[in-house]
Amino acid sequence: MPNGELIRSAPALEAPGPPKPQSWLRSLGPGLITGAADDDPSGIATYSQGGAQFGYTVAWTVLFTFPLMVGIQLASARIGRVTGRGLTENFARQFPRPVVHLLISLLVVANTINLGADINAMADAAHLITHCDPRWMAAGFGLLSLALQVFLPYARYVRILKWLTLALFSYIGVAFTAHVDWAAAAHDALMPHIVWSRDYATTIVAILGTTISPYLFFWQAAQEVEEIRRVPEDKPLRTAPEQVRAQLRRIKLDTYAGMGVSNLVAFFMIVAAAATLHAHGIVSIETTTQAAQALEPIAGRFAYLLFAIGIIGTGLLALPVLAGSAADAIASLRGWRKGLDQPPGRASAFYGVLAAAMLVGVAISLAGFNPIKALYWSAVINAVISVPIMVAVMLTASNMKLMSNIALHTKWKVLGWLATAAMLAATMVMGYTLLF
Repeated sequence: MPNGELIRSAPALEAPGPPKPQSWLRSLGPGLITGAADDDPSGIATYSQGGAQFGYTVAWTVLFTFPLMVGIQLASARIGRVTGRGLTENFARQFPRPVVHLLISLLVVANTINLGADINAMADAAHLITHCDPRWMAAGFGLLSLALQVFLPYARYVRILKWLTLALFSYIGVAFTAHVDWAAAAHDALMPHIVWSRDYATTIVAILGTTISPYLFFWQAAQEVEEIRRVPEDKPLRTAPEQVRAQLRRIKLDTYAGMGVSNLVAFFMIVAAAATLHAHGIVSIETTTQAAQALEPIAGRFAYLLFAIGIIGTGLLALPVLAGSAADAIASLRGWRKGLDQPPGRASAFYGVLAAAMLVGVAISLAGFNPIKALYWSAVINAVISVPIMVAVMLTASNMKLMSNIALHTKWKVLGWLATAAMLAATMVMGYTLLF
């Protein structure tokens, strides 16, 4: 066992029960869904705008963010699995209540803006395929996602979310239908060329914000808690030391897979936009329609359809994560019964918040904001608010009293704090370029 993985709990682990055999596919769940939800329409817009504006020179960001994502998401997942409680409840146990209220308020505001931007983009993409009124499509997507969360049993709902992750691979298809200069893409990914400008700094912050987003921390921790409730033999690790090795191994595999898929798809989005839009002089994307239509004469109708379908598929994956993480955080703060595994009649306040978040998101989408700009700036907002939440996550994951001496390994602590420092530095650089 790696040094520091467990502290003062070795005697209880001297004769652990044999872990229940589990296929690698079944071990994927919270981490895979969280990573896939990271490539939501906001991510698609941000990666596409970055590739269109700066070509392959932003490809390095996906290699840079991968270990940082793994570090902060592992910390979040372990908090949920060890304590059997979500991030909000653990924050409330160690921080003053006003601080916790501030952190949750930041999360809810960012998630609601993100919801509206995502629904707006999904409706715009659906209009490309069906030619239906995007306003009706926006309302339809919001109500469909809400109905699935409220009325579908949690176990079945999780399976649907897993299958929706396949929508991400449409963007790999887009890249391979374009004429990508793979040598140039690899060179710029491995040998970063930084452009010192206001627009470049804002784009890097937006990429970091859509890649390392606060709602992902809350969602993965909450889903670990949901899994403890769903599986009868699973217990919080602080009360079931015999499960520590198997569960920490599963969380690591799950998180690596989820963040790996997320960053791989992000890389293909960037290079596809660089090879098609940037290479043909299209350096600014104003609407989802423009982004998809710009691909058609360059990469063929197949790429155009994949782009539009991918927006819709990833949006359906991201909406429940955004709304669910906000509802879970508020319910935890108020002490309400919560969780997608609860029937609506037993967790009416939780589902009420979830419905309110979704409906406000629909209202924002109907307000007529520019879809691409809304998505892009929602990513920037996520980056700015993420720093205090990331600090809280890392302090919680390192709190031995809360974590029952099941320590976060030193390398994951380093990566988590590096992710926090990187987000802070990028936000400060962006602020400086905007002011001066």
